[in-house]
Amino acid sequence: MSKYSILFFLVMFMIGTDTFLISPLLPTLQAEYGVSTGIAGWMIGAYTLGSALFALISGPLSDGWNRRTVMICGLIGFSVSTALCGFADSFWMMLLFRFLAGVSAAFTAPQVWASIPAVMPPARIARTMGIAFGGLAAAQALGVPIGSWLAAADWPVPFWSIGAAALLLAGLAFLLLPDMKPSGQTPVSILSRYTPLMKSGKARSGYLAYLLLHLGSGTAMAFMGKWLADRFELSVGSIGTVMMALGFGTLVGSIISSAVTRKLGNTRTVTAGMLLLVLLYLFGPHIVQLPAAAMVYFIIFTVLGVIFPLVMGLLTALNASIRGTISSLANSTMNGANTLGAWLAGLLYVHLNGYVSIGIFSAVCILLSLGTFRLGGLLASTDTTARQQSESA
Repeated sequence: MSKYSILFFLVMFMIGTDTFLISPLLPTLQAEYGVSTGIAGWMIGAYTLGSALFALISGPLSDGWNRRTVMICGLIGFSVSTALCGFADSFWMMLLFRFLAGVSAAFTAPQVWASIPAVMPPARIARTMGIAFGGLAAAQALGVPIGSWLAAADWPVPFWSIGAAALLLAGLAFLLLPDMKPSGQTPVSILSRYTPLMKSGKARSGYLAYLLLHLGSGTAMAFMGKWLADRFELSVGSIGTVMMALGFGTLVGSIISSAVTRKLGNTRTVTAGMLLLVLLYLFGPHIVQLPAAAMVYFIIFTVLGVIFPLVMGLLTALNASIRGTISSLANSTMNGANTLGAWLAGLLYVHLNGYVSIGIFSAVCILLSLGTFRLGGLLASTDTTARQQSESA
């Protein structure tokens, strides 16, 4: 594993951990600030809102700057804003610092995806994408328990710990990353950066397919905990254990993603994976035994771990000169889809036959995503490149 792969894994793990960190702290912070359960949820929403909004401008801006500088500054801002959360003495101050942490993440995470093709040889891009996504997957599995363990001493400790770790990563990025400056481009407006994507039918279909993919997976994820509690009468602690195990499925998928893609090619990997997802999303809600249900959703998470870094690699390959814009738009698309999915999941679960309707909705979204990917040409046009990279590896 190269030094860049390790760095990118750690950056994504740190950002992902901060994303999931506040979930186990919500009851404590709710009591600390004396707010209702509904309002307390904004401590999570403030972070995702800052990330989603500023990702739309961070990408185009970074395409005209040195990516190394942008990533280092983003990590420093992330470190400071996250550490300040530990000093927040009011609910509104916590919202402000969480929003700023999300803004900093919006300037940091897209640089990882945009930097990988710039610093890695073509034959190793897919593998490094999988490793970086593995950082997010590991955070999904370990973010909640890490937050709980650190908070055992006092609730500010997790924020201070992640802030300090992010600062160390900024120093590591300063030492390891080369300059990644734009190649003599004249300054252009933010909107102009998006013009090539808006004009490209392949890009439009690719982002629509990416939106549908996250809408399907995000809707299923949003109420999985509720379903586990209702279906199998699990406690909160038991649900956390199951979700942590499923998170390791995503990590496994991201690790094997490049090997699977080299073996099958982009089109067959995405097609086979998504068709399997459709079947499992339809079948999963009907399972009556917890071990069988856990196995089915572990497979789902593993398949998603294979597909997500592959699709991100295909998107960043659309236009080498605007990789930051591409990555940031993908980040906003993901956050928007997950937000919409959480809202739809509540409606479906309450009004339309519980988790069964969510499974049907997710399956339809995945099937539409697959059709959009195949008709849009994003998969087929890159299979030749993938074979060439595999042969040169």
